[in-house]
Amino acid sequence: MKFIDEAKIHVRAGKGGNGIVSFRREKYIPMGGPDGGDGGDGGSVYVIGSTDLNTLSDFRNTRKFIAENGRPGQGRNKTGRKGEDVVIPVPLGTTITTLESNELIADVAVANEPILIAQGGFHGLGNTRYKSSTNRAPRQCSEGTPGEEYDLKLEMKVMADVGLLGMPNAGKSTFIRSVSAAKPKVADYPFTTIHPNLGVVSVAAHKSFVIADIPGLIEGASEGVGLGIRFLKHLQRTHLLLHIIDVAPLDEDQDPVQDAKKILAELKNYDASLYAKPRWLVLNKLDLVEKSEQQSRCQAIVEGLSWKGPVYSISAINKDGVQQICYDIMEHIEQTTHEDSNEPLKVARDE
Repeated sequence: MKFIDEAKIHVRAGKGGNGIVSFRREKYIPMGGPDGGDGGDGGSVYVIGSTDLNTLSDFRNTRKFIAENGRPGQGRNKTGRKGEDVVIPVPLGTTITTLESNELIADVAVANEPILIAQGGFHGLGNTRYKSSTNRAPRQCSEGTPGEEYDLKLEMKVMADVGLLGMPNAGKSTFIRSVSAAKPKVADYPFTTIHPNLGVVSVAAHKSFVIADIPGLIEGASEGVGLGIRFLKHLQRTHLLLHIIDVAPLDEDQDPVQDAKKILAELKNYDASLYAKPRWLVLNKLDLVEKSEQQSRCQAIVEGLSWKGPVYSISAINKDGVQQICYDIMEHIEQTTHEDSNEPLKVARDE
C-alpha cells in the first residue's frame, strides 16, 4: 500500500437549531402564555488518535465530514434534539492545520482522547426566554448560529524514537532490516526507499524502541529537491538521529566527508531544532573495505568532519557491530525519557 502522510479534508460542524414562537392553546387555559422551546446545539467535529491506524490512506476517498444540525425547538417548552457529533479517527502523530492560515488546530499524540476541531453552532432561543414582567406575550425568538467550517491539512509525523539519516544508498534500509523485523526494499542503486519504514527493535524483555528509515537526502533537499524533504518532518519527533555514512561508495569520486557535510547543511537549513538533536555517526559497509584499511578510512572520515560525538563502525549486512549500537540506543532513550519526566511541566496560557 502506498504510504500517505498528507491529506486534505473539509469539516463542517452542525448549525444550531432555531428557537420557535409558540403559545399554549389548551382548553380552559385562556391566558396560557409563551411555550416556545429552544433549538438544539449543532453537532461538533472531533478527531481521536487511534493505535490501529498508521497512514492517512483512509482520507483518499472520504474527504468531507459534516456534523448534524440541531433540531428546532417545539411547543410546550420542548428543546430541539442536539445534532450528532462526528468523530474522525486518525493515526497518532497527526498534526492538523487550517489551509487558509496554516494555524495549528490539533496535534494528536495521545490515543483515544477526542480533540475538538470544529465547534457546533449554538442553539436559538424560543419565545419563552423573552418573557418578562413587561412582555408577557413575546413574539420573538432567535435562530441558531452556524457551526465552524474549515478546510484542513492533515500531516502524519511518524512516531519513532530513532531516525536514520544519510545519502541514498548509504545502507539505511539494510541497517533497519538487520536490527528489526522490518523488510524495506534493498538494492545497489539509490532511492530504493520511497516511503518511510518503521521497525521495532527489541533489546530485552520489555525494552524496545522504534526506528524510522526515510528516503535518502541529496543536496538541495531543504529546498524541495529529491524525495527526502517530504519526509524530513518524520525525524522531528525522534530522540536520536543516526547519521549513516557509506565508507565504500560505488563511485570512487564520491567523498563520504563532503556527502556528510551536505546532509548536515540540509538538515540545518530545514529546521534548526532538528539539527540540534543528538546525532551519532555510524560508519557502514566495512565489509567492503580491506581489514588493514578499515581503521584509517574511518579515522579519516571522523577527522574530516571534526566529529566529537559517538562513532560506530559497522557492517549492517553482516550485522557486525549492530548489537552494541542497539544497546547504547536503548540506554540513551531510557535516560532521555527519565530526564524529560523530571522536568517541570510548563503550560502556555493565552494572554
